[in-house]
Parts: sequence; structure tokens; C-alpha cells
Amino acid sequence: MNFRQFAINNVLRSKRTYIAHFLSSAFSVMIFFTYGLLAFHPELKDGIVSSSGTMSELGTIGMTVSQYIVFIFSFFFLLYSVGAFIKVRKREFGILLILGMSRKQLNRMLFIENLLIGAAAIVAGIGTGVLFSKLILLISAKVLAVDNGLPFYFPLKALLLTAAAYAVLFLLIALFSSVMLRKGTLLALVKAEESPKPQPKASPWLAVLAVLLIAAGYGVVMAFAVLQIFNFLLLFGGVALVILGTYFLFTQFSVYFMRYLQKKERFFFRKTNLLTISELMYRIKDNAVMFFLVSIISASAFTGIGTTLAIGDPGLSAMENPYAYTYPYFEEEAKLGNQHLSIIREELEKGGFNYNETSVQPIFSANGMKLVKLSEYNELIRSLGYPAETLGEHEAILTPSTVTEKNSYRIHGPAYEEIELETGKEAVTLQIAKAETFIAVPQGYGEQFVVSDSLYEKVKKTQEEQGEYGFVIFHAFYVKNWKDTGDATRAMVERFNESGDYSYYLNSLYIDWKSAQQKNGILLMVSGLVGIVFFTFAASFVYFRLYADLARDEQQYQMIAKVGLSRKELGTIVTRQLLIMFFLPMLIALIHSGVAFVALQQLVDFSIVGHSLKIFLFFLTVQIVYFFITRWRYLERLNKIIQ
Repeated sequence: MNFRQFAINNVLRSKRTYIAHFLSSAFSVMIFFTYGLLAFHPELKDGIVSSSGTMSELGTIGMTVSQYIVFIFSFFFLLYSVGAFIKVRKREFGILLILGMSRKQLNRMLFIENLLIGAAAIVAGIGTGVLFSKLILLISAKVLAVDNGLPFYFPLKALLLTAAAYAVLFLLIALFSSVMLRKGTLLALVKAEESPKPQPKASPWLAVLAVLLIAAGYGVVMAFAVLQIFNFLLLFGGVALVILGTYFLFTQFSVYFMRYLQKKERFFFRKTNLLTISELMYRIKDNAVMFFLVSIISASAFTGIGTTLAIGDPGLSAMENPYAYTYPYFEEEAKLGNQHLSIIREELEKGGFNYNETSVQPIFSANGMKLVKLSEYNELIRSLGYPAETLGEHEAILTPSTVTEKNSYRIHGPAYEEIELETGKEAVTLQIAKAETFIAVPQGYGEQFVVSDSLYEKVKKTQEEQGEYGFVIFHAFYVKNWKDTGDATRAMVERFNESGDYSYYLNSLYIDWKSAQQKNGILLMVSGLVGIVFFTFAASFVYFRLYADLARDEQQYQMIAKVGLSRKELGTIVTRQLLIMFFLPMLIALIHSGVAFVALQQLVDFSIVGHSLKIFLFFLTVQIVYFFITRWRYLERLNKIIQ
């Protein structure tokens, strides 16, 4: 057996240890290949087709940036996992050195092992990507809303790019592994597993600080959302406080809490609690940094994917425009406008839709104030299900035209109590009766004031006398089930275009929603795949740490079994420990992302609970399956030891 065969046999004999490392590496290779598959697709050679040039460019850039993110994160993940494996095998390395292997040969052996695993991961990842490339293209075409789909092609460029990129990455990892092993003397390597661990300690002040930092971070994030203080530094500061608090939560608070439980004698000495808590204290202290990384990475994945799903919700499109159709035309174009309105009505009636049709004609005063007639405004809000308003001659209602204005009115109310209105002949002081917290005037912009009919007509007459014409009339159609108006909308646009008229005058909520969905598809591809990779790596961290301590656990439970530990008690102890290792970081991640979703809910009018639950349930289900598989394998190994 030559040296190369010896290294190959080492990998094969340690397949249980390396399996999570290999599978996670192969998965990241497959995701990287998927981005390349789309980036080099003939149909997407000019970029992702979207409803705007900016979004097309953004989508193409997003795919490229995501490749970099996956690649860079893969490097640090693989570096961490290799470090974990070196720790597990220190005793083995020490014995090899005693038997006569030189440091140079040991480094060479590690180098070959890492290259073998890397080559296998590249082949498996690319092979799986090619095997499922047709399915990937079908799903991607659906998500990205690409017309006529994405036909299959042989992705030679994507294949070569992926193979070259990860070959370099695994080569770097192999070189770093040799550097990691240089630390420590021969005696330290041989006795690595026998070295006693010091009693875990924690500062009560840092434990309290952890809770205070997280609470402060939550408070800052909620202030950002509730008070509408859109400042990046404020949001970044809140997130930074939560991240720092999470670090102290695992490194200090968790250990302090375990020490507290140890002092509760009635609880600590009950059944197997003594073993469970004592072991958990060491596990949590040893794995504190890993728990911290898993929590932050998982929270980022949950929040990113959940936010992207919320962006694609139809409610987002309806926030600034509650009307299924809005059609504006100038007074002098009334004949053509009525023809187009007839087309809209006919297609809605053909589709069997119930609708409310209203119209509004905003005008501007001499000092540039945008005025809306009360009677027209009441027709608008009645069609939306709100009660009619009443106004005095010298009163006005401030009505928002954007979501930002609406939220500002909801939180702070009107910025002033009265305004000066110039009619052209005189100035009138108007009291602000209220500031509405919903959008009612279609295609509005700037501050809008609802005034009495008599005052409106007075201003309009003055404007006409001064030669001001060209007031735009907005016809609005409210349809409750507007998401089903796709066929009717396409028929309207087709009839407009057939008659030679410009269909872009027609504003359709359905078209806006579909456009947003296409843009959201780009974000969903980017955040979804990156989020899944992050979560896979996070789950693998737990696996690495668990099996890094397996040899010590085997010795420990073997000795305890000699004094009467049963299989049932072993199962109870191991299950409790694994529950903490698998679900404590995920619980913290769920709480963090839950607060982020609550903050996001303050910024939108539709419910995002459904999107949040979808994300949580999906990842929780995956984690539960992973937990039971790991528990089964782990207990199977320990049960053999205590027989």
C-alpha cells in the first residue's frame, strides 16, 4: 500500500465523520452550479427579462453576487469543519507521529485527504445539478416569469466555472489544514482527548447585559418601524445590538443559567437531571460560538426569505392603489375617454365581475394646493367600504397619496392645524378637520386636501376664468377580487391596441402585481437559494460539534453504564442534550426573525403572518427530520458501547 492509498483508506474509514462535511460541500457546489446554469443560459444571455431595465440589471447582478456569497461562505464553512475534524483526530495524528511519520508526511496526508473529499464533492454537486438541470430550469422559469420557459441546454460554461472555482477553494482549504495541524506538541496531540476541561464560568453582569442588549436591539428595530424613522444607521445599530446580545446570551447567560439550575438541589438531583445539566453546561460552553453562528445565520435566512415572500404579496401592490383599474383623461378628450371606459366596463361584465365605478377631478389652487371635491371623495371612499365624510365651508381633510404619507398621518397626525388657500381673488383659512389613514384618491401625488363642493367650484371657476384648463379626470374601478382579472385585463389591452389607442393610459392593479411578482422572483431566487445554503451549513455545524465529542461521550457513558445507567436513561439524557443543541439556536433565530416580521408588519397594510408561518414551518420540519436521523444514529453508536 503506497502513501496515496493510505490517505484514501483514511477517508473511507472515516466516512461517518466526513459525511456531513461532504454532503454540505456537494450541496454548496450544486447551488453555485445552479446560478451558473442560469447566468449562462442562452435565453438569459442579455440578462434576466423584467418589466423594467433597472430590475433586469438588478436581477442579473443579484445572481452574480449570490454566487460570490455562496462561494465565500463555503470557504469559511469548510475551514470550520476541517478544524473540527482535526480536533477529533489529534490523537490519531499523535500516534502516527510516534510510529515514525514525519510532520511533512502528515501534512501531505491531510492535503491529499482534503483534495479527495473536495474532488468527490465537486463531482457529486455538479453531477446532481446536471441531473436535475431540466427541473431547475422549469422552476426558475416559473419563479422568474420568463415567457415561453427556459429550454434545456448543456451547461458547459457553468460546469467549467463551478469545477474551477471549487477546485481553487478546496486547494486553499487543503493548504490551511496543514497550517492548523502545526499547533501543539506531540504529547499534546496524543493526550488531546484526556485533557480535563475546566469548570465553565460565567459573569452574572455579562449574563444580564445579554438580555439588555437584545431588548435594546428589539426596541431600536421596532422604533425604526413603528415611528417610521427610516435611518439606515438606526436599523444597523439595532441589528448590531441583537447580534452582540446573542453572543453573550450563549457564552455567558446560558452557562450562568445552568449554574443556577445546579444550585437547585431538588431539581438537580432528580432522576437523570444531574447528568443532563452537568453535561449540557460543558456542551453549551464548548459550543457557544457555534450556537451563536447558527442562530444569526438561521435568523438571516428566515428573515430574508420571509421578506421576499411578503414583497410578492398582492397586498403590497394594493397598498398605494386600491383600484383594479384607473383610467385618466383630459376634459377635452372626453369622447375617446368614454370609448375606453366602455371597453373596461364591457370586459368586466363579460368576466362576471362586480365593480364600483367612481371618478374624481383634482384641481390646483393659485398657491399650488391640490384640492379634491368632497362629493367625489365620498363616492371614492364609499366604493372602498368607508363611511361618507362631512365638511364645513372652512374645513378640509388631509388625504394621503403615498404609503409614507399614510403612515405619517397615522403616527403623527397632520403636521399643521390650518392652511391658507388662495382662490385667486381672496385667501381663505381652512381648519384641518382630520388626516385620513388610508389612500382613496387614485394616482395621487403630493399633499391633497378634500374641501367642500362650494369651495371647490369657486376655485375651479376662478382657474377657468384665468385661462387654466386641462384638468384630468380619473375614473377608478374597484373590484374586490381583482387578482382574478388577468383575462379581462389582457382583453382590454388588446382591444386598446387594436384600435390604435395607447393602452399605457390604463393603470391595472393586476399588471402592477404581476410585474412585482416578476421582480420578486429575482429576489426569491437569490435569497431563497442563499438562505437554504446558509441553513444547511448551520445544521452541519451542529453535526460537526456533536461528532467532535463522540469519542469522549463513548468513554463517559461506558463508565456510567457500569454503575447502572440503562438504555432508557441514556436515551433520555441524549435526547435532552440533542434537543438543546438542535433547537435552542433555532428558537433564538425564530424569536429574532419573529421580531423582524412584527416590525415589517408595521410597514404594510396586509398580513404577513402566513408568509412567516410558511418559512418557520418549512425549516422547522427539516430540522425535526434532521434531529431524529441524528438521534437515531448517535444512540445506535452509544448503545453498542454500553452493551
